Amino acid sequence: MPSHPAVVLDLSANGVGIIHALARRGIEVYAYDTAGPYSKGKSRLASCAVCPSPLTQQKALLTFLKGVAVKFDQKPVLYAGADDYVVFISTYREELSEYYLFLYPEHSIIEDLLDKKKTYDLAMNYSIPTAKTFFVETDNQLDEAISQLEFPCILKPVFGHEFRKHINKKAIKIRDANQLKKVFPIYSKYGELIIQELIPGDNQSFYKVATFFDDDMNLLALFTLQKNHQFPAEFGTGAHIVSKRIPELVELGVPLLKDLGLKGVNMIEYKKDPRDGQYKLIEINPRFWLTHSLTGHSGVDFAYTYYLYLTGQNPAPQLEQIDGVQWIYLVRYFLTFLEKRRNGEMTWRDFLKGFKGKKVFALLALDDPMPFIRSTASHLWNAWKRKRKE
Repeated sequence: MPSHPAVVLDLSANGVGIIHALARRGIEVYAYDTAGPYSKGKSRLASCAVCPSPLTQQKALLTFLKGVAVKFDQKPVLYAGADDYVVFISTYREELSEYYLFLYPEHSIIEDLLDKKKTYDLAMNYSIPTAKTFFVETDNQLDEAISQLEFPCILKPVFGHEFRKHINKKAIKIRDANQLKKVFPIYSKYGELIIQELIPGDNQSFYKVATFFDDDMNLLALFTLQKNHQFPAEFGTGAHIVSKRIPELVELGVPLLKDLGLKGVNMIEYKKDPRDGQYKLIEINPRFWLTHSLTGHSGVDFAYTYYLYLTGQNPAPQLEQIDGVQWIYLVRYFLTFLEKRRNGEMTWRDFLKGFKGKKVFALLALDDPMPFIRSTASHLWNAWKRKRKE
């Protein structure tokens, strides 16, 4: 067994994907997350436990992680599957580096990428197309934005990971000016907001480019994908994804990520605007992303390559991928199908067609059933509660 264990902070589908990628290669994995929904249905492929919160118990989490690391003969490789953990690790990187192996870009760029205002400024500085965006703090600025907006538009938090602690939505669709004036003060209580034009196009208009650069900014892994469906259907995260090399996006995204000095694992998301054919920047994430578990089944294993590099095993660059492999988050795909079916956007035939060909499931695994059971039960229960409210 490899001498370096792995420690994963996150027990959502993202973290479980990291666990599966490593444990199935014989790597000893320890996984932690805060108390709550992820404390149930733990992965049997890792030693799992509850840890202090990276948001409200930073010093306790730092002490906890030091206590975990000193039990091992070799430094563990540290993985983070959520923004809160990335910010925590980056903030305490000097102390944690004495106990763990990890690779992140400069802390200032991580902070900028989690701030949608600064990400927008970055896009402007690099002349990257993006949606028309308004930053509003006063009633006069709100009126000015309304005078220039086309409805429907979307309302988004500046700091998404903070906002979702209170409102579990990536964005709110606004149908007209009256609704915007009504809901803006309500949502602004939970954090700073931006108003953005709604780029037309369905879920298949979303694309991602992922990279892994080493300390010297050599490219060790490259992957591109296209969304088929997301959950919730209008503004959500991946439910059905396909591996697909998009050369024009590689030409756009890779030089940008390199120029920003984004060492480690990073992902940039675009939406293709059918009005002008341009790929418009949505976000950049300096971490493993939800659908990364697709990469290992498509010939580019990000989680394992990261482990090999940090443990000094000099992995060969993985820059060629297998196209057409589908990643399916089963319960989310089913709930998205129900929503689209009600709207006349999808049939049972369309739904079943999504299972054809080579595929990998986000959580469904015979050797690790509990994360799938936990997630499915939770999603169906929440869907039933929403339906009952309606």
